[in-house]
Amino acid sequence: MRNMLSLQEIMTRKHFDKAEVIAGEKGIHRLVKWVHVVEITKIEKLLNGQELILSTGVAFGETPDAFYSFVQQLINCNAAGLCIEKGRYTSIIPQEIVELANLHQFPLILFKEEVSFVEITQDIHSILINQQYQLVSDLEMYAQTLNKKLLTISQEEEILTYLHEHIGTQIIYEKEKQERYFIPSVPIHKRKEILNSLSSVEEKESHYMKQSIQVLDKEYGTIHLISKDRTFSEFDLLILDRTVTALAQHLLRGLYVEEKRRLEESEWLRSWLEGGQSLDSIRGFLSRHEAPLNMGGVVLLCKKLSANAPSLDKTYITLLLRSIFEQQGFSIFFTEMKNTLTVILLNRRERTNWKERLKVAVNTIIARQSDKHGKPFFRIGIGKYVQTLDQFSKSYWTSWEALQIQEQLLQGVYLSFFEDLHIYRLISYMQKNQDLGEFVMEYLEPVIIYDQKHNGKLLETLKIYLACNGSKKETAEQLYIVRQTLYHRIQKLETLLGADFMKSEKRLVIEFMIMVYEYLNVSSSYFNENSRTLNG
Repeated sequence: MRNMLSLQEIMTRKHFDKAEVIAGEKGIHRLVKWVHVVEITKIEKLLNGQELILSTGVAFGETPDAFYSFVQQLINCNAAGLCIEKGRYTSIIPQEIVELANLHQFPLILFKEEVSFVEITQDIHSILINQQYQLVSDLEMYAQTLNKKLLTISQEEEILTYLHEHIGTQIIYEKEKQERYFIPSVPIHKRKEILNSLSSVEEKESHYMKQSIQVLDKEYGTIHLISKDRTFSEFDLLILDRTVTALAQHLLRGLYVEEKRRLEESEWLRSWLEGGQSLDSIRGFLSRHEAPLNMGGVVLLCKKLSANAPSLDKTYITLLLRSIFEQQGFSIFFTEMKNTLTVILLNRRERTNWKERLKVAVNTIIARQSDKHGKPFFRIGIGKYVQTLDQFSKSYWTSWEALQIQEQLLQGVYLSFFEDLHIYRLISYMQKNQDLGEFVMEYLEPVIIYDQKHNGKLLETLKIYLACNGSKKETAEQLYIVRQTLYHRIQKLETLLGADFMKSEKRLVIEFMIMVYEYLNVSSSYFNENSRTLNG
C-alpha cells in the first residue's frame, strides 16, 4: 500500500488521452506525491520533491533560456515530471530541453490539446487522498491486531513474523548481544552474504530501512529490512514504527516480570546487608546471577525527599536504575528497608574511577526524576566502598549515616558520599561515644541564651563571621546588615565569649562547636529537653 501514484499510472487517466511523453521516458515509473500548477519561473524553493508540475508555459514558453532554467530547477528539486500544454504560450519544445530531460530521466509530457488543469488536479488528488485514507485505515488495523497479539505472544520472533506477512521482505533482527534472527529463515551459508551486503544496501535508502528498539533509554536491538525488487514506501516505514513500538512494549513487559522476580529476592539481600550470610553463601548467590565476585562495590540508599513528594512506581524506578547503572559498569541488586530503596552496586570495571562513573549515573537519574523546577523527588546516600563481599554490611550502615547527615545538616543537597562528609562523620562518631551537649554549652551557652531571651541572631552572626575569616565587609553583605549593626554584634560576642574568641585555637573549637550544635539541634531533642536549664 502506498499513498502515491506512478507517472505510468497517471498516463492511463482520461485527461491524458492526448498526452505524449516526449522526453525522459526512462523515468516514467517515478512516484507522484502531489500535483501543482506552476506559471512562474522561480520555483526551486517552493517544492519538496515528487510533485507533478502542470504548466501552460506562459512565463517561459517563448524564452528558451528561461524554459531551460525552469526545467533544471524541477530536476534539482526532484520533481516527478513536467506536463506542458502545447498552444498559444508553448508552440515547440526546444531540443536542448529534450536532451536535458533525457539526460536526467526526467519525464516531459506534452498535451497536444488544451486540457483542464483543474479537472486533472481534482482527479489525481482524489486518488491520492483516498489512498492516504486507506493507508491510515490499514495502519490502524495493523496496530490493533498487533496489540491483540501482544496479549498472547511470548517471543519477539512472532511479532516479526507478523511484520513479514505485511512487508514481504527480508527481516534481520539484531539483538543487543549480537544475536541475529532472519525472517524468513535463511540457510546459514547465505546469511553471511546478506550481512556483507548490508553496507552497500544502506546506500540505497529506498531498498533498505532500519530502526532501533529503545526501552527506558537503552537500546535492546535493531530491525533491518532489505528489499532487492521494490522500494520501501512511507507506509512501510509507518508499519515498521508500529512494530518497533510493539516490540518495545513486549520487552518492557518481560523486564517488569523479571524485575518483580528480583524484588522477591530482597529478603535474602537484607540478610546479607545485615551480616547474616556467609561468604560462601554470598558467592553462590552472585554466581547464579553472573555477578562479579572480586571487584568490590558500594551500597546506595534512595529515599523519598519528603512525605509530600509524589509516590514512585518502584518497579519503574528499579528498571530505570538498572538500565543507567549497568551502562556505567555496575551489576545491581535491590531490596527495600525502612521505606528506603537499598541498591547494592557491584563494580565490573576498574576500581580507580568507580566514583566518577557512579556520579554520572546518579546525576542522570536525578535529572530524570525531578519536578519542573529541577528539584529531585528523592535523596541519595552512598556508603563506603568495600573490597570484599562480606564487608557490604559496613557499606550499608555507612550509607545510612550519609543519608542521615544529609537530611539533618546539608540543606539543598540530594547526593552524599560517606567518604566526603569528613567533619560530619567526626561529629557523628563523637556523639555516639559521649554526650557532646555539655561540651557545646561550655563554649556557646552565653550566645544561645542571649538569642533565646532577646530573639537575637548572634549565633548566626558568629557562624558567618568565622566563615568569612573575620572580614567585616563580607560578613555584613552576607547577613544583609549595615556595618554599624555588625560592629555592635561583634562587641556583644566579645563580651559573651571573651575578646580572644578569634584567636586561632579558640576560634577553631568555637567553629567546630557551632557545627556540633547544628547537628544535635536537628538530630535530637537534646536542647529542647534542656530548654528549662538554658532559660533558667
